Amino acid sequence: MPPGIIVRVDLLTDRPREKSPRRRVTSVEVLCAVLVVAILAQSWLQDVLDVAALRTGATVFVAVCVQALPFLVLGVLLSGAIAAFVPARVLRRVLPSRTVAAVGVAGLAGVALPGCECASVPVARRLLGQGVAPAAALTFLLAAPAVNPVVLVATAVAFPGRPEMVLARFLGSLATAVVMGLLWARWGKLSWIVERALRRTADPERGRWRAFAEVARADLVEAGGFLVLGALLSAALNVLVPQSWFGVLGGQVVVGVAAMAVLAVVLALCSEADAFVAASLTALPLLPKLVFLVVGPAVDVKLFALQAGTFGRSFAVRFAPVTFVVAVCCALAVGVPLLGGAR
Repeated sequence: MPPGIIVRVDLLTDRPREKSPRRRVTSVEVLCAVLVVAILAQSWLQDVLDVAALRTGATVFVAVCVQALPFLVLGVLLSGAIAAFVPARVLRRVLPSRTVAAVGVAGLAGVALPGCECASVPVARRLLGQGVAPAAALTFLLAAPAVNPVVLVATAVAFPGRPEMVLARFLGSLATAVVMGLLWARWGKLSWIVERALRRTADPERGRWRAFAEVARADLVEAGGFLVLGALLSAALNVLVPQSWFGVLGGQVVVGVAAMAVLAVVLALCSEADAFVAASLTALPLLPKLVFLVVGPAVDVKLFALQAGTFGRSFAVRFAPVTFVVAVCCALAVGVPLLGGAR
């Protein structure tokens, strides 16, 4: 036996005794501990954190999380259901073999599945894992949060008597998703996406419900962490951007379009709620508001964080800027003839 190596022997069995693995503290336990401390020290925290900027940031953070979390849960449930109950051969049979046709079908599929951008990310990842063409999966990722019936109804309620606004949002968002899918099919590279997102999910022969629970839990933990990170960024940026800046954008359409496009990225609103925020900015014409509504569900700080965590940073730093440019161009291409300078 080499010197320096000590083998502990059980006296009864004469076999080496294995060390029991050390128990690791999980993130759920840390979260519970933080919540307990926050509850016990509630009055002290209120005195220490009684600052207007912190209250505003906390409100924005909670609002983003509360708005997005139910749809994120919906997305991971759909993701788990696809992995456990939908064989890969079924998906490949439903989608056309031609990439262009598959992109179009994936874009229209977003109409049937209500959810926000947080929900579409894990579903798109699971589609990739089931062998769906990346161009089609990414088209669905952009279409689902922007053209589903819930978003269109919310837009109609926020802009009463303006059916052209609803139509412009639908066409602009669908065009953004389809164009991005076609661009990926032409120039996209699988090497930009991390391997774990492309890993094929085997069709489970037994324990489908167990597979469903495991996939949904894993996707929720991973996507939920990046949702919190994106919400923190959104809250910080909301506090740092002065509200008085909106007053100077009313008479400058070009500046208003640019500002609303950037604001959509910064605010990271859920697609079911952004129409009401846009409608509240009464000083702006409809065209900058349309840009805000088309860009927001396609790319924002929260979605960038989710995409970076799910598909990798190499993918996110390429996909997000191109999506931003395409979304602005599609919104203008649709909005100029439909809306013009209307308010």
